Amino acid sequence: MHDENQYIRLVKDILSHGEMVVGRNGNAKTVIGSAMHFSLDGGTLPLLTTKKVAWKTCLRELLWFVNGDTSNDKLLENNVKIWEGNASREFLDSRGLENLRENDLGPVYGHQWRHFNAPYGTCDDSYDGKGIDQLQYIIDQLKNEESRYSRRLLMSAWNPCQLDEMALPPCHVLAHFNVLGADKLSCNLYQRSGDVGLGVPFNIASYSFLTHLIANHCGLKAHEFIYHLGNCHIYDDHLDVLKEQVGQGRIQA
Repeated sequence: MHDENQYIRLVKDILSHGEMVVGRNGNAKTVIGSAMHFSLDGGTLPLLTTKKVAWKTCLRELLWFVNGDTSNDKLLENNVKIWEGNASREFLDSRGLENLRENDLGPVYGHQWRHFNAPYGTCDDSYDGKGIDQLQYIIDQLKNEESRYSRRLLMSAWNPCQLDEMALPPCHVLAHFNVLGADKLSCNLYQRSGDVGLGVPFNIASYSFLTHLIANHCGLKAHEFIYHLGNCHIYDDHLDVLKEQVGQGRIQA
């Protein structure tokens, strides 16, 4: 079975059995709970083929996270516009973040990955040596032949102490890395909220990229990405597009 069929089954399940829920961003057909397994063996990268996935944009955003960046200016310099709506003056003010300049997203993913819970000032400040560098800790443990089998290699973007300082609370909240055999690295991701039409295909690619990057850096081999979704939804204005998408065959990625 092609790995993408799991995604197609999820879409069909939501279309057939989802309940319409009125949420912050509009009406969405919703189911609760889903898991998908994607092989990364042999350098595989699971890009969906029933829709175009902007993999270069995905990789640039991922590297922005890895660098600990929180400024949308740096994304815009690389023609990545996916955070524009959340970085505007109007949106920041609506979140009560009048203290942040436009394009400062607050202590979002990159800050938590590299400087967890470090007091946040602005996106222009240096946070070197501040907070907990979760990503570096995981890398250090994976490079060690004894500690790489730890079941405690988790990286959290969800920090209740700083949620109100963020332009947007994280959707993909917890990554858990495990090694089997001599060198097979897997990543389990828990995502509290999944926009199945737009965000989920992007996140499949992003965390698969991340697993490959970490494996390569630590002398391991990427093995599997396991994707756990809490709230799985398709927005009302995406329903027709998704119906068409799951009705067609695979296309060139």
